[in-house]
Amino acid sequence: MKALVTGASSGIGLEISKYLDSLGYEMILVSRSKNDLEMLQLKLKNKSKIVVMDLSDEANIKSLYVLCKNEDIDVLVNNAGFGTCGYFSDTDLNKDMEMINLNVKAVHLLTKLFLKDMIKRDKGYILNVASTAAFQSGPLMAVYYSTKAYVYRLTESISYELKKQKSNVKVSALCPGPVDTNFNKVAGVNFSIKPLTSKYVAKYAIDKMLKNKMLIIPGFKIKCAKFFGRFLSDKMLMRITYRVQKKKLK
Repeated sequence: MKALVTGASSGIGLEISKYLDSLGYEMILVSRSKNDLEMLQLKLKNKSKIVVMDLSDEANIKSLYVLCKNEDIDVLVNNAGFGTCGYFSDTDLNKDMEMINLNVKAVHLLTKLFLKDMIKRDKGYILNVASTAAFQSGPLMAVYYSTKAYVYRLTESISYELKKQKSNVKVSALCPGPVDTNFNKVAGVNFSIKPLTSKYVAKYAIDKMLKNKMLIIPGFKIKCAKFFGRFLSDKMLMRITYRVQKKKLK
């Protein structure tokens, strides 16, 4: 069994890699950080490869597929991504485009390319890491929320198509709330509620994925928030989100 994990050098990606390794998977670990990947590789029990690559570059995304297409990947985890916080008019345009390329384009391309191969073999799992941000608009994190909405809706749609095709391939969307990862530093935010640990989220996500769960939301509080959010208008949710994000800004 083989698994490919992007963004494997830290946070959820790192913990997913370690958990899949404990389940007996050989790992292909992808990240921009060579040192962190090498440190992770030393901790794994099973055979593993590291690929140092920036997946915000479309040419690199396609190169990664060419590199791995003959590996018969059983599990693809599209985890690489980042966010920024601030007024849309003030955030850096180049950073916005890098985020869209990584959070959307990389997920789209890798999902499509590996899905075709999995469908031919009629087996495989794809886990796309989205966020609870996917369920609403996100003032002060407009680009990030929008990218995660794309990931969630794309995954949901593909899952339905696979069911109609009676395929044994499964795709899942992981939609966590706050998680204690390096995301906080990159996005420049402080969470207003206690985040879950990456280790808990990783194990929960993989266990649910292997049980063919499409939508995966770790944590009771976040599940409740999503449920009660159904009874609020979009305008009210936007007001709440704005106030929450405003408190996050340093």
